[in-house]
Amino acid sequence: MAQVLVAGASGLVGYAAFQNYAGMAGHDVIALSRRRPARTLGARLESLDLHDRSACDDLVRANPGITHLVYAAVQEQPSVIAGWRDDAQIEANDQMFRNILDPLDRRATGLRHVTILQGTKAYGVHVRPLANPAREDRSEMREQPNFYWRQEDHLKESARGKDWAWTIFRPTHIFGEAMGSALNPITAIGVYAAIAREEGRKLDFPGGAPRVSQAIDSDILARAIIWAGQSDAARNQIFNIANGDVFTWPNVWPAICAALGVEPGDHVPASLAETMPAKAAIWDKVRARHGLLSPDMETFVGKSFQLVDYTFRHGMAEPTTSLVSTVKLHKAGFCEEIDTEEMFRKWFGLFQQRKLLPMP
Repeated sequence: MAQVLVAGASGLVGYAAFQNYAGMAGHDVIALSRRRPARTLGARLESLDLHDRSACDDLVRANPGITHLVYAAVQEQPSVIAGWRDDAQIEANDQMFRNILDPLDRRATGLRHVTILQGTKAYGVHVRPLANPAREDRSEMREQPNFYWRQEDHLKESARGKDWAWTIFRPTHIFGEAMGSALNPITAIGVYAAIAREEGRKLDFPGGAPRVSQAIDSDILARAIIWAGQSDAARNQIFNIANGDVFTWPNVWPAICAALGVEPGDHVPASLAETMPAKAAIWDKVRARHGLLSPDMETFVGKSFQLVDYTFRHGMAEPTTSLVSTVKLHKAGFCEEIDTEEMFRKWFGLFQQRKLLPMP
């Protein structure tokens, strides 16, 4: 029996990870989160503040049989994008990780594997053009302060000479099911489209100049995490991960509009983070008209309008390309892929089926 602790279980990656683990025989799953996830699927939910070192120690003391840690927790600043370079954010995320890893290292005698998440900010995508495609152990931007480096260095040092191993994943843009996340474009785009439809408008693309980029489906990322916890080929390795194709937002916009039941509009630059909060009452009308189970706009979307502005490249006038190589992961044995347009149809369809977004 494997006992899996998923930290950050209400977030985009953690939610997918504990749901995929919970569906596997022989796995006891502890979902760790301050917010209650929408569904638990048999996982045991523990409400815990990762800033509380004593509480983390007590949790591990009560569960010494933990074999796997999936660390998907992250603290974002109120200004999400600016916070990525904030010293306080770096310190907070470093301490949160130490607070749960250190007692596991001391007390979980059967610990086998630890997974942590980074992203393309490891290559400095938020401050410079990438040298395409960015490759693991070659293209890192260590000179740019980032909590990734604090967590990675502590993880490697803690594992030195131990029986347990680690894997680090660097996903591209992640898309999935979580609500209230600071990092989920699905809810933000879904609300934007529902409001446009309610107002009788086509769905304009509000971003800037296109960027050739990649996406990753959160379920595929979760299954890669499960694979890594069992595979010798993933032992003490860093992997980029993406869907397998590339996209630009203008290119996939018609497929997104079709999935959401709106007509594609024009390219009309706008900041959703600035314009959408004023339309919260219209979202409430949409919820009432369609009998939706989703909450108010702020609870449902969180800070994700900020992320959408960033990924849509609001205010950017020059096209660019931002790609990573996934060859290392595929050669190691994990090769699952999905067409990115299919991924958008999947997630918008799921939100519609669960009455979180209006049916098209």
